[in-house]
Amino acid sequence: MAPYVVPDNGAGTRKADTMRGNEPSGGSGTAAARDALVVFSPSGKRGRFALGTPVLTAARQLGVDLDSVCGGRGICSKCQISPGYGEFAKHGVLVGPDALSDWNAVEQRYKDKRGLIDGRRLGCQARIMGDVVIDVPPESQLHRQVIRKDADARPVAMNPATRLFYVEVPEPDMHDPSGDLERLAKALKTQWQIERVEAGPAVLRKLQPVLRQGNWAVSVAVFRDHAAAPARILDVWPGFHEGGLHGLAIDLGSTTIAAHLTDLSNGRVLASSGVMNPQIRFGEDLMSRVSYAMMNPGGDADMTRAVHAAINALAYSVAAEAGIDTATITEAVVVCNPVMHHLFLGIDPVELGQAPFALAVSSALALPARDAGIDSLNPEARLYMLPCIAGHVGADAAAVALAQSPQTSDDLVLIVDVGTNAEILLGNRQRVLACSSPTGPAFEGAQISSGQRAAPGAIERVEIDPETRQPRFRVIGCTLWSDEPGFDAEVGPAGVTGICGSGIIEAVAEMRMAGIVDAAGLIGSAAQVGSDRLIPEGRAHAYLLHDGSAQGGPRITVTQGDIRAIQLAKAALYAGARLLMDELGVDRVDRVVLAGAFGAHISAKHAMVLGMIPDCRLENVTSAGNAAGTGARLALCNLEARAEIERAVASIHKVETAIEPRFQEHFVNAAAMPHAIDSFPELARIVTLPVVSHNTGGGGGEGGRRRRAR
Repeated sequence: MAPYVVPDNGAGTRKADTMRGNEPSGGSGTAAARDALVVFSPSGKRGRFALGTPVLTAARQLGVDLDSVCGGRGICSKCQISPGYGEFAKHGVLVGPDALSDWNAVEQRYKDKRGLIDGRRLGCQARIMGDVVIDVPPESQLHRQVIRKDADARPVAMNPATRLFYVEVPEPDMHDPSGDLERLAKALKTQWQIERVEAGPAVLRKLQPVLRQGNWAVSVAVFRDHAAAPARILDVWPGFHEGGLHGLAIDLGSTTIAAHLTDLSNGRVLASSGVMNPQIRFGEDLMSRVSYAMMNPGGDADMTRAVHAAINALAYSVAAEAGIDTATITEAVVVCNPVMHHLFLGIDPVELGQAPFALAVSSALALPARDAGIDSLNPEARLYMLPCIAGHVGADAAAVALAQSPQTSDDLVLIVDVGTNAEILLGNRQRVLACSSPTGPAFEGAQISSGQRAAPGAIERVEIDPETRQPRFRVIGCTLWSDEPGFDAEVGPAGVTGICGSGIIEAVAEMRMAGIVDAAGLIGSAAQVGSDRLIPEGRAHAYLLHDGSAQGGPRITVTQGDIRAIQLAKAALYAGARLLMDELGVDRVDRVVLAGAFGAHISAKHAMVLGMIPDCRLENVTSAGNAAGTGARLALCNLEARAEIERAVASIHKVETAIEPRFQEHFVNAAAMPHAIDSFPELARIVTLPVVSHNTGGGGGEGGRRRRAR
C-alpha cells in the first residue's frame, strides 16, 4: 500500500490518501473504482481502501488512534467506533446504510455479555463496504485527547442563585388545615424572608416523608433568579444537609466540551473534565454541521442527541471524581457559539447557514435542565444560558466579555477567542465591537498533513536554528526537548505521533524566521535554503521536522499545503480584527488578549510573526486561558454577573464579516507573513525577518538578506 495525494474536498488543502492496487482513486482502473473513501474523526485522516477491509486495519494503516489489545477477536471492545450516515458535504461523501458490513455474531455476543452502545460497532469486525465517515470515541483512543480547558483559579464573589436553607416547619394541626408545602413556604418567609415559593412534582412527592423523617426540620435548596420571579424549591433533605450544593459550568465548544464542577458555597472547582465534541463526525466546522442538517432530514436531532449524551457523561464523570452525588448538582450554566446553542436546545440551525443569520432566540435563557436534555443532574436542576450577541457571535463570546470586561477598560483591548470559529471583541469603556471569523480547524491540527489533536506524543513547541535550519521540539507529555539526553526514553515506546495546533503555528513561524518560508508562504528548495531537510513533494517542497521511520514511527513534515492552511486561518483571524479596528478608526491597539483553550498555548511572538494578531508590544499580549469557561463560572456563582452581562451584551455592536466589503481585501493582504501592507514596528524591535523570495529561485540561501518586520 503506497500513499498518494488527492484534493481535500472543500478544504483548500491537500490530504494524503491511501491507494490499493496500482492506481490512485479517481483513475480509470477497475481496482481504484472498487476502493471506498474512509474519513476518520476527530483526526480528519482519510484514505481509500478495497471493499471488505476491516475498519481497524484501515485505521492502523492511516495512523488513526484506534485501540485494540485482543488481536481483532472481538473480545476487548477497545476498538469501538461510531459510523455516521447521510451526506457529509465537508468531505464530499454520501454515506449509505450499507457502508459497513452487516452486524455479525461476534458483535452480538459481545453486546449480550458486556453491552455495546446503540449505533456503535467493533472496528475489528465491521468491514468497509462503501464510502463512510467514522468517529473514534475518546474511550477507544489509545492516546487520549488532552482537553486544555482547565478552570481558572480566579476568585469569585459568591451570590449563587441556588442556596441551602435550614428551616423548622410547624407540625400539622387539626386547627390549621394548611398543607405541608404551605407551612414550609411560611417557614421560609418567617425565618429567611423568602417571599413566594413554588415547587414541582418531584419535590412534592418527597416533601411529606422528608419532613417527618427530619422531625419537621429540613434543609431546602431554593432557587432565586435575578429576574423578579417566584423562588423555586429544588430539593429537600431531612435535618441539616451536609452534602452541600453544586453547580456545573459547561463550555460547549465546537471541538471540545469542558465541564467544571463547582461548590456553590465558596466557588471552588472540585473537578474538571473534558471530551471531544462528538458532533465532529458530522462536520469539523460549524458550517459543515449546518450543511449536514440541511442535507440530512433529522440530522439536527442526531447532533443534539450526541451532544446531550456527551454532557451527561461529563456530569457523571466529574461527580465521580469529586465523590459527590449528582443529585446535589442543582444548577448548570452553558456557554457556546450560536450553532452549538441551537443544536444543544434542539433547534434546527439552518437559518444560521444563510444571511441574515437569524437566531431563534438571542436573549439569556433560564429553564429546567431536563428540558434541555441534561437529565444527569438533580431532577429539578435549573439551567442558565448566557445571551448570544448576534449572528455568529454567541454566548461564549458573552462569557469572555464577562470574564475580561472590555466594557470597563481604559485601554483599547482586542480579545481573540481562538478556535474553529474565532470570536473577536475590540473596545473599551466607550464602545465595544464584536465579530466572528471562520478560521477553520487548522489551528487545532486538522487539515494539517501530520496534524493531530493535542495528545501525548504530539509536537507542541518548535525551535529552528536560523543558521543550520536544524529543528528541535517538545511533545505533550515530555519535559525534555528533542535534542536533550533522555528524550526518547521519556517519550516512551509510542514515540512522536504528530503535530498539534500550537506546534504547527510555532513551526511555520520558525520556518519564516529561518528563511525556509518566504513572506508569501512559499517553502524553498534544499538549494535555496541550504538544508537537506527540504525535500521535494510534487511541484513544491516540504520541511522534514522529524523522521521516526527507522523506529517504525511517522515522518513528520510541514508541507506547502500545511502552510496554505495556516495562512487561510490566520488571514481570516487578522481580517476580522482589522474590520473592527476600521470601525473604530484605529490602526493600533493597546492590549491583545488571547482567550480559549488553544489561545492559552499560543506563543505571542510566533503569533505575531505569522500575522495572526495586529502589532502590539509583546508584553501587552497576554493569555486569558479558558475565558469562556471562567465567564460561565462567574455566571454560575453570582447573580449580579448574569444581570451585568445581559446589560453589557445589549450595548455590544456586532460587525458581520460575511457582508463587509473590506473583509476580502483585508483577508488577501493578511495572507502574507506577517502582512502585505500593515507595518509591525513592535515586532521589528525584537525580530529580524529574512528578505527572501523562493519564487525566483534565489535569495534563500545562507546569504539571504534579513530585514526588520514591517
